[in-house]
Amino acid sequence: MRQSQLFTKTIKELSQEEKSINAKLLIRGGFIDKLMAGVYSFLPLGFLVLKKIENIIREEMNKISGQEVLLPALHPKESWLKTNRWQEEEMLKLKNRAGKDYSLGWTHEEIITPLVKKFVKSYKDLPVCVYQIQDKFRDELRPKSGLLRVVEFFMKDLYSFHCDEKDLDKYYEQVKGAYFKIFKRCGLSKQTILTLASGGTFSKYSHEFQTITPFGEDIIYLCQKCKIAINKEIIVKENYRCPKCQSKKLETKKAIEVGNIFKLKDKFSRAFDFAFQDKDGKKKIVQMGCYGIGLGRLMAAIVEVWHDAKGIIWPREVAPFLIHLIQIENKPKIKKTAEKLYKDLQKAGIGVLYDERKDKSAGEKLVEADLIGIPFRVVVSEKTLARNSLEIKNRKQENIKLLKINNLRQFLKNVR
Repeated sequence: MRQSQLFTKTIKELSQEEKSINAKLLIRGGFIDKLMAGVYSFLPLGFLVLKKIENIIREEMNKISGQEVLLPALHPKESWLKTNRWQEEEMLKLKNRAGKDYSLGWTHEEIITPLVKKFVKSYKDLPVCVYQIQDKFRDELRPKSGLLRVVEFFMKDLYSFHCDEKDLDKYYEQVKGAYFKIFKRCGLSKQTILTLASGGTFSKYSHEFQTITPFGEDIIYLCQKCKIAINKEIIVKENYRCPKCQSKKLETKKAIEVGNIFKLKDKFSRAFDFAFQDKDGKKKIVQMGCYGIGLGRLMAAIVEVWHDAKGIIWPREVAPFLIHLIQIENKPKIKKTAEKLYKDLQKAGIGVLYDERKDKSAGEKLVEADLIGIPFRVVVSEKTLARNSLEIKNRKQENIKLLKINNLRQFLKNVR
């Protein structure tokens, strides 16, 4: 993409009300725009990042037999009355002109359970694993921290259906593995830790995936003896002891919750009388699990972890482009070389944002490149061409290298 064709622009200064790192950098960099508290538009660069994250999640869900669907965001009141959850405070509700009650979905157990029930009659039809990536809504009273606490959000929610708890437990472990692969591909493997959380009415524990960062809103407790993490709700119940080894040697860390997984067991299947016929012809209730990842929250967590004083530092697999190609000055030879390089990279399938703007100085272009945070900055200038080279800089590093023009594609293949 040519940067001159982007209708969005970077912003030098923001309102003082924006406190979080992800809000400041994503708005300033032209990735998102704030419509109102807790509601954001994803601009071209931000939408590219969001789609990269979405595709990573989709690939990993498909590997564990997930079948993708798209469920309604508008829900009838009757579905929620069956599970006694119509009064949930987080639910956004509305009425039509005839006075009929609806809700906007913030979770989909009440929708997916009766849907799958229509197609599952026997043990031979199980297990079933269904997921979606969809817009959701929450009546958040205090939206804040950019994409971390919002009213409208994108979420991947996976629901699994099983013959028994043993099969549910087995799949639960598969999802754990898939989640760690997702966070690794998003650049958060070293910072993200599995954390014990409340299982509510479903089981003793559920699990959160918490990304450790000084800018996180949550507090987790790391047991120095058995190396597990516990969230605040659980550690209070356990009187500040590790529930596994009873040690009180705990280290507190700030973190961002980027995913969660629950064993729902028969809570929702029983509410909808979702049963199947087992091998002996007996009626049994289906066992369920649910597994969520907020895409916008994950995007925000990446920025909270990967940034410096100059701007964002996108991990390679989620970056909007791989290369930020910058043309310094508009002299014919420089322009010709940069244009050819731009077209060659595109033909090779390498994502490139080409800054060929005439109304920006070299300094302005370089500052904006640091703010936007694309993994590699490649500069074409009179100075570099005099040596038949390009100036290349890895956004994660301070040093700048000169690279022969013909070696760029090979360099990108080899670098990690």
